[in-house]
Amino acid sequence: MAYGSALAALADPTRRDVFERLKSGPQPVGEIARGMPVSRPAVSQHLKALKEAGLVADRPDGTRRVYFIDPHGLGELRKWIDQFWDEALAAFQAEVEHGSNREDEVK
Repeated sequence: MAYGSALAALADPTRRDVFERLKSGPQPVGEIARGMPVSRPAVSQHLKALKEAGLVADRPDGTRRVYFIDPHGLGELRKWIDQFWDEALAAFQAEVEHGSNREDEVK
């Protein structure tokens, strides 16, 4: 999964809502769609897009399918985001060390 397709999939607010409803655990389409302002078929289409982006997977459960967040796809997205976090922490560390050196010079 490329992080670009995951970001594109999550750019849609309804799709993001569908994805967020899965954080509590696996659910069938009917449960995901309950209380949403879109139809069950629309939720199914959003799940299809999330699945194609590698963020969601499904498994059979009797006559229905249960959807869940795919940890592998989410891990790929997190790995991409973490690169920014790593750079931000390195910049923060450099600033702290630089500021500490300035304080030593003043004393």
